[in-house]
Amino acid sequence: MAALYRIFSVRVAAVTSLTPHFVRVTLTGDALAEFSAVGLDQRIKVMLPIEGHGFTELPEDGDWYAAWRDLPDAVRNPLRTYTVRSFRPDAHELDIDFVAHGDAGPASRWVSGCRVGDELRIIGPRVPESPDELATGAAEFAPGTATRILLAGDETAAPAICAILEALDVATVGHVFIEVPTDADRLPVSAPSGVEVRWIARNGASHGVRMTDQVHAWASTVTATSGGGPSAVCADVTDFTEVDVDEQVLWEVPSPVDERPVYAWIAGEAGCVKELRRHLVRGVGLDRKQVAFMGYWRNGKAEH
Repeated sequence: MAALYRIFSVRVAAVTSLTPHFVRVTLTGDALAEFSAVGLDQRIKVMLPIEGHGFTELPEDGDWYAAWRDLPDAVRNPLRTYTVRSFRPDAHELDIDFVAHGDAGPASRWVSGCRVGDELRIIGPRVPESPDELATGAAEFAPGTATRILLAGDETAAPAICAILEALDVATVGHVFIEVPTDADRLPVSAPSGVEVRWIARNGASHGVRMTDQVHAWASTVTATSGGGPSAVCADVTDFTEVDVDEQVLWEVPSPVDERPVYAWIAGEAGCVKELRRHLVRGVGLDRKQVAFMGYWRNGKAEH
């Protein structure tokens, strides 16, 4: 973690059921006065309590990660990655939208039983102490001056996508595809009039199939409106390499580029993201500098 990251001790201020599979947990605490919001799709680590034990104390600043890693398994609190849905600094409040899916994992188990007043720990960027310190944080959305955007992801990416949508310039044009478990899991979100938002319900279908079809259809319009061929979108695939998503992290975020007609941001299950990455870069010919691909999780594998 970057040096500016620290542990924040917080407590649950509210628990709101949004849909059958989304639960919003509002966290509060005086420590959040030092929390730094650095981007629209900002990721944080959530440290979860151990039943019957609670939290093992760690240094709030400094190399907390090394201390956490050296703990015995029995007292090493689970860590999971989430996106900040919204942050209200004046109120010292932070919202996280959890995906509830039974007791399949420690985070889902915790959110299914959490109550107002429960303690939690989050790890995120702190406010720089001086102008010499850079405010760093895990946020990737950087469209530059792109005139057309694509946002695509499953339910794990939905909070980040909604936060991005609500902050876009009113003149933004683009398409958004969000796959969720059921029709009832569509979330209310505002977007510029030029951005079409499609909620895609699996309703029992295989994960990612319907969203993949929608993104492929979108990609064909990019090629067509750019002149009918991959060369029209400035393809650069000379150093394109496949990633073994069962052994490696699928995560490629290009440096900001000022001049690009299209910008794509895709996140969610790594196998699905890998397929979309291959299609957009190799198949359609989008330049790698125009796309951000993030494997938030891998089907069948726990996050560590």
